[in-house]
Amino acid sequence: MGLLDGLLGNASEIETDEVQQELQPILADEENVVFAVKEIRDMYVFTNLRLLLIDKQGVTGRKVEYHSIPYRAITHFKLETAGHFDLDAELKIWISGADSPIERELKSGDTTLGIQKALANFALKK
Repeated sequence: MGLLDGLLGNASEIETDEVQQELQPILADEENVVFAVKEIRDMYVFTNLRLLLIDKQGVTGRKVEYHSIPYRAITHFKLETAGHFDLDAELKIWISGADSPIERELKSGDTTLGIQKALANFALKK
């Protein structure tokens, strides 16, 4: 992630090997990171088995929330890209059995399309 992107809060793709090593203690035995995006401290990690939404909380970022979503549980998703006046993109993921979607705001950047493509590649497979 470039320094300017980090300061602006823009999401950017990060090396899968780096994320694989960081998450190794919580990944399943045959699970591999395929695509990962980082936005300031939060990450969207696509593995061959699930989507991990990682939210580092607090000032130090020592408290971390890992939201694990198996692809088979995703019923549909929506990604609204940023416009000229609205600078944030919005991601909504509907999970089977849940009344309301999981919602995340993304800062403008090219990775929003990468997230949509990764969701399509994994959630639409049967």
